[in-house]
Amino acid sequence: MGLPIIEQAKIQAQVLVPLVKALQRELGEPRANALVRRALGDLYRRYGQEFWRTRGEGNVGKAMASAFATFARGDALDYQVREQSHDVCAIDVTGCRYAEFYKELGEPELGFLLVCSADFLMAEGFDPDITLTRRQTIMQGASHCDFRYRRQSDLD
Repeated sequence: MGLPIIEQAKIQAQVLVPLVKALQRELGEPRANALVRRALGDLYRRYGQEFWRTRGEGNVGKAMASAFATFARGDALDYQVREQSHDVCAIDVTGCRYAEFYKELGEPELGFLLVCSADFLMAEGFDPDITLTRRQTIMQGASHCDFRYRRQSDLD
């Protein structure tokens, strides 16, 4: 089944955190962060496309439940599915070891940049009618992360 994503993120952080910090010192934080988002954007969109192609089957609820189970492996997330249907999936993450890890490093802002920002980039790779709304994250100090995936036609 492979290494849990939380463990992959910890390994990647050993290289990415010093690299991003160096870029921020050299280019300034806004410019460096934009560069990192652009550099990782295509990669995460492709992950989203592949995920949707292999597991989406057009069912938002089923696909997102599967995705969260994958990201939660290794006791990485505590979460509750609030709503799940063909067109909607609402999930609240109430515990996040990704956030704990980056807080222990003293780099929660980089955790948001490298981990949480990927959520929207991956969602861009799903079916173009699928939208993600998230108003808050644990990584940024909120009590929970509120993921809301919805088929766009469902919003009309």
